[in-house]
Amino acid sequence: MRLLIVEDEREFAETLRRGLVAEGFTVDVAHTGRDGLWRATEQEYDVVVLDIMLPELSGYEVLKRLRAAENWTPVLMLTAKDGEYDEADAFDLGADDYLSKPFSFVVLIARLRALLRRGAPARPAVLEAGDLRLDPSARTVHRGQQRIELTAREFGLLEFLLRRAGTALTKNEILGHVWDAHYDGDENVVEVYIGYLRRKIDVPFGTRTIETVRGVGYRLVDVTRS
Repeated sequence: MRLLIVEDEREFAETLRRGLVAEGFTVDVAHTGRDGLWRATEQEYDVVVLDIMLPELSGYEVLKRLRAAENWTPVLMLTAKDGEYDEADAFDLGADDYLSKPFSFVVLIARLRALLRRGAPARPAVLEAGDLRLDPSARTVHRGQQRIELTAREFGLLEFLLRRAGTALTKNEILGHVWDAHYDGDENVVEVYIGYLRRKIDVPFGTRTIETVRGVGYRLVDVTRS
């Protein structure tokens, strides 16, 4: 799950980013409205967390331009303001949720997961490939009736593969969505985690859900047990 935080308070934004990464999200950060608008229109995100008080373009203006461009990525507005008129303005412009500072990090996570469950109209609540099922909101994975325990990174990797089932994905594409967008380590970490996933979702069940596509990367295919 990939998020964009648009927040000019750098220390606060970094605290949010670290907390969300620990929860298994991939997070990009922008510190101005103009940069946030550019990122939100040029890249794909599951949710945008957008502060109202921003330099260059206000959060209201960013939201207005996104919706005018028919970009329907869910937006959660953040602000230090606390008033019903500010909230009404945000919803009138097309916000999906609204949170006033200071707020509980637990509440933020709950709101984000609610938006992810809602998602775009075409987004299924539960992702499936054969008898493999991943529930993004409950954070669970099952093969048939058997539950499979995954780490946060393994879960994010499997979710990304499932959302693009049948598509050959490069290591760089996977790194950009499952790891930090600015990750500059060894890309072979993807191969390592693909191995971890295979040992949990395939090997015990006699399946081959994740294919290696020679010269490209990896692809998740719809299979059932052999």
